[in-house]
Amino acid sequence: MTLSGVAARTPDGRTLFENLSLSLGRERTGIVGRNGTGKTTLLDLIAGDRAPAEGHVGRTGSITRLRQDAGAVPGQTVAAVLGVEAAQARLARILAGEGTADDLAEADWTLEARLEAALAAAGLEELGLDREATTLSGGERTRLELAALELSGADLILLDEPTNHLDAEGRAQVAERLSRWPGGVVVVSHDRALLRQMDRIVELSPLGVTIYGGNYDLYAGRKAVERAAAEHDLAVAETEVARTAAEAQRRAEAKARRDRAGRKKGMKGDMPKILRDARAEQAENSAGGEVRLAARQAAEAEQALIAARERIERVRRMTLPLPPTGLATGRQVLTLQGVRVDGENGPRVGPIDLRVTGPERVAITGPNGSGKTTLLDLIAGRIAPSAGTVECGVPLALLDQHVGLLRDDETLIEAWQRLNPDGTLNDAQAALARFLFRNVEAHKRVASLSGGERLRAGLACVMTGIRPPQLLVLDEPTNHLDLDAIEAVEAALSAWDGALVVVSHDRDFLDAIGLGREVRLDPGVSPRTQRPRGGGW
Repeated sequence: MTLSGVAARTPDGRTLFENLSLSLGRERTGIVGRNGTGKTTLLDLIAGDRAPAEGHVGRTGSITRLRQDAGAVPGQTVAAVLGVEAAQARLARILAGEGTADDLAEADWTLEARLEAALAAAGLEELGLDREATTLSGGERTRLELAALELSGADLILLDEPTNHLDAEGRAQVAERLSRWPGGVVVVSHDRALLRQMDRIVELSPLGVTIYGGNYDLYAGRKAVERAAAEHDLAVAETEVARTAAEAQRRAEAKARRDRAGRKKGMKGDMPKILRDARAEQAENSAGGEVRLAARQAAEAEQALIAARERIERVRRMTLPLPPTGLATGRQVLTLQGVRVDGENGPRVGPIDLRVTGPERVAITGPNGSGKTTLLDLIAGRIAPSAGTVECGVPLALLDQHVGLLRDDETLIEAWQRLNPDGTLNDAQAALARFLFRNVEAHKRVASLSGGERLRAGLACVMTGIRPPQLLVLDEPTNHLDLDAIEAVEAALSAWDGALVVVSHDRDFLDAIGLGREVRLDPGVSPRTQRPRGGGW
């Protein structure tokens, strides 16, 4: 398929992108960009779910799509999600001796083998086709949708954040399935491991669309070079603006001195009037030329400065100013002894022994359903253990992947004041401004925030009070963030002097924050602790 000069705009007329020309065949294309730049809208255009504001979209092959919110409606079976209900019913009629001529003509005798292969590749071998799809976990639903894509045999598949909510094994399965896909793939994702499999990266930004050949690592390298070049160009442009202003001032002062000297000489009366007038006209013309030259140079320097600032805007990194905690190296931060949480059929989590001392960084890993979030709830005091003790010796804050400590119906100012009751309105405004929520932005409703804005707001509310936490407990903090926001969180946490306990399936993120220890949970197996050795695990 091809997009030629395509533009997309929001209902209120804001341009998301324009003049986009792109051809899609059997290659793998990753789409990246900050939240709100139009990534999902671009998938809508490719899929035909939306018409472009300008330009043309041409399709010559079949296209199918996995949405970010892939799920099921009540009563929908696994077979319905896979799109095989009608084909199964047709085969059943034939085998029961009730098939029609049309049934015999349209029967797919390869269906059972293809179904088995697709479900096995998705790790869903035991999944019954008549099971209601709403009973599946988020990760199981995503894998089921991927199996449906494979059964479709489409020429081009579109995936919107396919690895969200998947554990490490599920992410690896998605990557492996895409590596074997014979057709074209377009992926919107912030999963850097998945983006490393792409043949090219399409970046959407407020200033336009840029296409980079190669995978994520090549894209990131090019971005780093562009960022350095943009910063250099901005410095040069600022210097040139200052130079042209100083040169214009020098010329103005020189002209003023010449004018004063000319007036003094004219007052002496020792020069014929015709000569005096000629010299005055020559001086006026010369001065006019200098003024026009200075104005042109100033305008050119200002335009170069504007262009340099625009390039900086496209490559600028977000920053998150986490305040220092002063946490001592030997301080006992967290102690869990013999902690266990029981379920209906025995221990759901544990028993676990865990000790965190000073500014340690500990990752809690394991497959979906192994009890990682339950363990974080224990640490944060949200639930009580069935056995054992939990002791936290420092102020603590828990940020889950939805930043649930914020309420959708409140403004950011109201959220900050609720979580910091000793602070004033001025304190709230100053704290939120440090995290880039300035003026009217601080009065936004929480419900209107993107994933990255919500995490930034959560950090602003918990990190800028009178007694900021020395232990941060994070549950899948990167799930709803774009790449820029992920890099900002990584940079902030790696430089922060507090302690971290993090649940994440994002290995790049865990490596970036300076992980010192990994505690792995597996159902029915005692927790295992790993430490880095020689740069690996």
